[in-house]
Amino acid sequence: MTLYVQKFGGTSVANVERIEHVADIVKATREKGIDVVVVVSAMSGETNRLIDLARSIQPRPNPREMDTLLATGEQVTIALLSMALDKRGCPARSYTGGQVPIRTDSAHSKARIEHIDDAGMRADLTAGRVVVVAGFQGVDEGGSITTLGRGGSDTSAVALAAALKADECQIYTDVDGVYTTDPRVVPRARRLERITFEEMLELSSLGAKILQIRAVEFAGKYNVPLRVLSSFVDNPGTLISYEDVDMENALISGIAFNRDEAQLTVAGVPDQPGIAQRILGAVADANIEVDMIVQNVAREDGKADFTFTVHRNDFERTLELVRETSAKLGAWKVEGNDHIVKLSLVGVGMRSHAGIASRMFDALGSEGINIMMISTSEIKISVVIEEKYLELGVRALHSAFGLDAAESPAAEMPSATVSE
Repeated sequence: MTLYVQKFGGTSVANVERIEHVADIVKATREKGIDVVVVVSAMSGETNRLIDLARSIQPRPNPREMDTLLATGEQVTIALLSMALDKRGCPARSYTGGQVPIRTDSAHSKARIEHIDDAGMRADLTAGRVVVVAGFQGVDEGGSITTLGRGGSDTSAVALAAALKADECQIYTDVDGVYTTDPRVVPRARRLERITFEEMLELSSLGAKILQIRAVEFAGKYNVPLRVLSSFVDNPGTLISYEDVDMENALISGIAFNRDEAQLTVAGVPDQPGIAQRILGAVADANIEVDMIVQNVAREDGKADFTFTVHRNDFERTLELVRETSAKLGAWKVEGNDHIVKLSLVGVGMRSHAGIASRMFDALGSEGINIMMISTSEIKISVVIEEKYLELGVRALHSAFGLDAAESPAAEMPSATVSE
């Protein structure tokens, strides 16, 4: 039989009424003759409530005990959903991560899945039951409960789909698919019918919060087709899979942006081997991630400018570290700017079409938008611009690459799509 793994996030199971609605969706799938394994998150707000409880006792709780506490959120949901399915005459059995078991390493709060024993789940499926599994959690070799990190239920679902060789892993959320960009910025943004794993990974890394990056990586590695669907709107959503020949017709799949950027420039550094490491070494030692990097061509005096970006939350600390380093290097000055954004085009069509960068720069230039930094990969072009031009830039690019929909997306749809 066809097998689907269906994952429902916190907003989809936020209360009893929504859990009942999820049971209706699962039952409808089952009535089509499809076997179903359901993965659920904790009810919306529950994980935060448990974190607050722990911190009211201890500011920095023991990680093992914290995982034991947080895993109870999903345990409530699996039991309630199983009851709702049973009430509908749809036999179901719930499993915690440890009962499956989903074996992980012992890195509490950020564990990685090592092995899944699917025997019990397969026996239930053969017996005609729906299997309901707690997402976000597993168990280590010593029997301790572990969690996979925030958003880990997506990873749980994809891992189970890979272990069970499911035909599709369906991620139900509060959006009805992946859009070309954020409909709050561009009302004519349209929902994509399909997108590749590579594109989704790029979009996720650039700010899209539809899926956890680890889940997309896992799906790509094990070739698990992913489909993003809405729990509240009935449509086919967006399929995420490997590249299709038809996708060459599309130049750009989406426009992503990230508001949480800050830029630093060290002016007048010596143009010599190892200078980049000397500037960024202290930054790396402080566990601060660097994103885009540009080093200008040296002038006649043997000096160059070195520019890079970090997360805006790390701006002040990075500025302090770089000023200390630049003084030792004899640099002229250090400048910082935390009013910038990163704007990115993503699409596998870049591989087979020339002139995309030129069209991007022309569209931004026509609106008087200055480009401060540029970064490229095989299927992505990112630029840094002033924050005040973000929405204008997104709309200009959306039109320039023909991404506007004939009609605006459905009103009142949540817009946590291709954006931060």
